Formats: sequence, C-alpha cells, structure tokens
Amino acid sequence: SYLNIDEIAASTTRPQDVLGMHFFSPANVMKLLENVRGERTVPDVSATAMKVGKTIGKVPVLVGVCDGFVGNRMLAKRTREAYFLLEEGATPQQIDRVLYDFGFPMGPFAMADLAGLDIGWRNRKSKLERLSPREKANNLLDKICELGRFGQKTGAGFYRYDDKRAATSDPLILELIVAHSQERGITRRAIPDQEILERCLYSMINEGAKILEEGIVARPLDIDIVWIHGFGFPTYRGGPMFYADEIGLKTVLEAIRKYRESLGAEYWTPAALLEKLAEQGRGFDSS
Repeated sequence: SYLNIDEIAASTTRPQDVLGMHFFSPANVMKLLENVRGERTVPDVSATAMKVGKTIGKVPVLVGVCDGFVGNRMLAKRTREAYFLLEEGATPQQIDRVLYDFGFPMGPFAMADLAGLDIGWRNRKSKLERLSPREKANNLLDKICELGRFGQKTGAGFYRYDDKRAATSDPLILELIVAHSQERGITRRAIPDQEILERCLYSMINEGAKILEEGIVARPLDIDIVWIHGFGFPTYRGGPMFYADEIGLKTVLEAIRKYRESLGAEYWTPAALLEKLAEQGRGFDSS
C-alpha cells in the first residue's frame, strides 16, 4: 500500500490503463479490495477493476493515490498514538482492552502480534527518514523485535503465547516500556480509558477528513467501507466517519483542539474540512 501507482504508470506506454488492486491479508479471508486509480487511469479501467472485485467476492472501493492509500494511511495515525500512549503511561493490555470494548475484534497490539511485528518493523525502517523526531525516538517496536519477539509466530511479541496461541501479559514487556519512558525523560501517568479511545479514533477521523479534502475518495462512505471490511471497525458503529457524524463533529473538533493544546500542533491540527463542517453544524455525510 506504499507503492506509487502514478510512478508505475509513468514507466509504461499505456499509463491510462494502469490501476492498482490492493488486497488485504489474508486475501482468502479479507473482503476489502482497494482499487487504486492513478492520475491518468481512464474510467473504463476503473469500472472493470470494480467489476472484477465483485466477481471474485470482494468488497471493492475506488481510491486515489496517496501514501498508504486509505486504510493504512489512517491506521498509521492510530498506531502512532498507541505507541505514544505506551510511553506516556498506558500498557498494551489497557489500550487493547479499550479498543476491544469499543467493538474492534482486537486491539492494535494484539493485531500487530497476529500480523507479525517484523512486518511493521520492516515498514518502520523503510520510512525512518520520513518520521518525525518523536516517532523516530519512539523505538519500542525496534527494541521488542531486536529480542526476536515477532508476535504469535515466535511465541512472544507484546504478549506471550502458549501452544494454542492464547495470549498472556508479559512482565518483561512492561519493564521494557517503563525503561523506555525513563530513557526518554517521560514521566509516566495514569491515562484514562476515554483519552485512549479519543486519541486512537479521532486521529483516524481527522486523517479521514484530510483524505476527503484531497479527493482520494468520493464520499465518506468509502472510508467507512474500508474500515469495516478491512480493519474490523465495529459494523454497528457504522465506520469512523459515520461514527464521527453520530457523536457530532463539534465533539470531535473540540477534543482535537484540546489535544493540540496539551500535546502540540504537530499531530493535532484539525483538518480544514472538519473545522468547516463542525462550525456549520453539518456532518461528513453532507460534504
């Protein structure tokens, strides 16, 4: 999801016929298919890809070119906040429980263990030069992977796993996280569940608003479909953008502004679309 379809198309003699089809792992189980139209992709090629997706039993969504496309671009913001929360005072168990209680099938660290921490580690190393100073310094994933803990497949990651892959908390990981906070000069604090939920969800919603602004998708429903069928967003909550409309964009905007004051503007500057809609008393569904 980090390949640039436009660059690939530019190297061909038929850029108008180039389109990316991004399947989700495991592809035989996951229904989502992001069909990525390039700048020069013609409509009939996009239509053909959408039909192919439906024919093979997928739920296709047409998206534009950007780093991570839609799903992984938004996921990166949630992941960033989850790791920041770890070094500020939360534990993997607390963060995973909050997201599970919200309705996700598993939290971010249990999910990372299932997918394989080495995958995220490889991705982090490939993007290291593009990370912010704080993201670079938050090298908890590096430290865990350097211990040979890659998740379920090695019997240990953020959690420890028995022969049946049942997870238990591991004191070694908590010790590693606490030591990391001390090294970084961060005073750990008790973090309320509500703050965890807001920072994980609202960072995604804010990025979703930017995706809409940029025209990467045609409508907020496309983002919701990506998250329901590709990332386990609880169906009964309707997807991140629908959920934001339900609780009110003013509520989301006020929280983002609150975190901008306490955590800084680098990660918590509201999207222009979010500000506009909230101030007009409208929702994403009216954009």
